[in-house]
Amino acid sequence: MPNYLLIRNGRFAGSLKKETVDILIHGKTIVRIGKIKTSDKNFPVLDAAGRIVAPGFIDVHIQGAGGASILDAGQNALKTISRALARLGTTSFLATTVFKPGAGNLPVAIAAENTGQDLGGANLLGIHLEGPFVSPEKKGGILMDSICKPSLNILRQIYGLTGKTLKMMTVAPELTGSSPVIRKLVNSGAIASFGHSNASYAETLKGIKSGISHVTHLFNAMPAINHRLPGPLPAIFENKDITCQVITDGIHLSPEIVRFAFRLLGDSRFVTISDGLTSTGLPDGTYLYDGVKYQSKNGTARRDPETLVGTTLGLNRMIGRLMKFTGCPLESALKTVTEVPARALGIEKRKGSLTVGKDADIVILNQDLSVFATIVAGKKFLP
Repeated sequence: MPNYLLIRNGRFAGSLKKETVDILIHGKTIVRIGKIKTSDKNFPVLDAAGRIVAPGFIDVHIQGAGGASILDAGQNALKTISRALARLGTTSFLATTVFKPGAGNLPVAIAAENTGQDLGGANLLGIHLEGPFVSPEKKGGILMDSICKPSLNILRQIYGLTGKTLKMMTVAPELTGSSPVIRKLVNSGAIASFGHSNASYAETLKGIKSGISHVTHLFNAMPAINHRLPGPLPAIFENKDITCQVITDGIHLSPEIVRFAFRLLGDSRFVTISDGLTSTGLPDGTYLYDGVKYQSKNGTARRDPETLVGTTLGLNRMIGRLMKFTGCPLESALKTVTEVPARALGIEKRKGSLTVGKDADIVILNQDLSVFATIVAGKKFLP
């Protein structure tokens, strides 16, 4: 029958029962979950054969994949990224990129134009801008031409390109003029995210009071904890309403720090991200991002030995490392790429869990967490 797909014999993570479940999809929506007694002749069938079925992954921080980058500034690049992510189990993402003051910023405009469009794979939910209102002292892989002082006028220029497709912006709250920018973002429905910042403890609290509710790649591109100068991290951990992105590859943060962060945040505030670049899902080698060469090796991208610029791992591999480093069960690891980012983005009524009436965004995982199949808006993708 047209517009139907039946997933048979799936198993939920954490289920102690040997019984499997079936999931019936009609169009773009989950319409039934359970043992569905109907002839296989009635519906196209995808047999999970006892594999794990989970909500599709949501990546709020990814710059590229499959050989393409958001900065390539074209719909074909976005389609390449979208399809590559679907093969890695990601069904929704924020196009993460930079804004260059005084430039045309075509990549931002094209990402905005294609938000919500069918790109042939993962859903493009909107844009995450890393900057331009960030600290030059903590710029990390962001180039200086993508950094400027906080300005409502520049923010208006950004909104002129993005409109409501701007879903998140990384801001350093210690910079003069950041508070009105943060308030404007929040009032416009975007997430103000702490990051690429040299803020003190008090300046971080001021940013949170202004409206910051999220953190960009926790620990990276921010001051470390010092027993006399606590910096931003204690303020972040203490605030129970803050969700935090974490790169769980074991390189950006040591496995011990990943475990430390997970114990403090729990699986209700921890958002696993890929911070993926052009080479995500591709073999080791030399690639370009923002016109600069970087080396991709063993899942990590470096501009030089001292500068990490992202990862090349899909979220399925990132949650595997999270489980290895923390000892957490699969169901907790899955929450960090499904339920928590959906709630942070305010889309939990549509995405982030397998529930009747929600979007048919589903990943089927083998026991080693490799992807067997991905369903995006009811359409099937195989790796």
